[in-house]
Parts: sequence; C-alpha cells; structure tokens
Amino acid sequence: MATAFICVLSPDPVMDAESLTDWLRGEPELSGRVRLTGGAPAAGQLGVPLDTVSVLLGAGGPLTVLASCLRAWITQPRRSDVKLSVSRENGPAIEIDAKRVSREDMAELLRQALDPHQDPQA
Repeated sequence: MATAFICVLSPDPVMDAESLTDWLRGEPELSGRVRLTGGAPAAGQLGVPLDTVSVLLGAGGPLTVLASCLRAWITQPRRSDVKLSVSRENGPAIEIDAKRVSREDMAELLRQALDPHQDPQA
C-alpha cells in the first residue's frame, strides 16, 4: 500500500491541515486511513508542527475517493488562498492551487501524483 502526503500551503498551514484531516476522516471509505503528521525536527527543535496529512491508499477506490474529497475541500470559497502539495512515497510532488485548478483537472493531477503505475515524466 502507498501513502499520500498532503501539505497545506496557506497562511495558517497547521489549522488548515487539521481542517483537511477532519474533512477526510468524515469520509467512510477513508476511515482509519488518515492521520496528521509532521516532518522530522531540525537540530535544536523539540518538535515540529503537524502540518501534513497522510492518507494510506490501497488499490482503486481510495484514490478516487481522496481526489473527490480534496476537490470538494479546496474549492470551498474560503479556501481561495490555499495550495496543496501532494506526493506519494518516493514520488514527485505536485502543487494544486485553489485559484487555478478546475474540478476536472484536480482528479488528473492527483492521479499523476499518487498512482504508483503512472510515469511522472509522461
């Protein structure tokens, strides 16, 4: 199983990551697959902000459900200044800008970033 990593790029990334985590946890098909994480602490830090949403993906369904949930969350009017950086383990990251992505493009961008069978160079 692969893991999707979603970083929220916004004026308040921790609050927005918590909001996205709650949103995704509300989807029954993602139940038990979503958690809030952070990077490794830098030298001299005692901890890190939890600003990354991790979603465990399986075959087929969860990727489609995740794309639908992210599309719904990011296209809400109050999220117009939000960007998402989405990647999978050992894969390239893509950035999704709420101001510049259509609903149709969202699913394709997520498929390119998260589908382990997709060639990111294609």
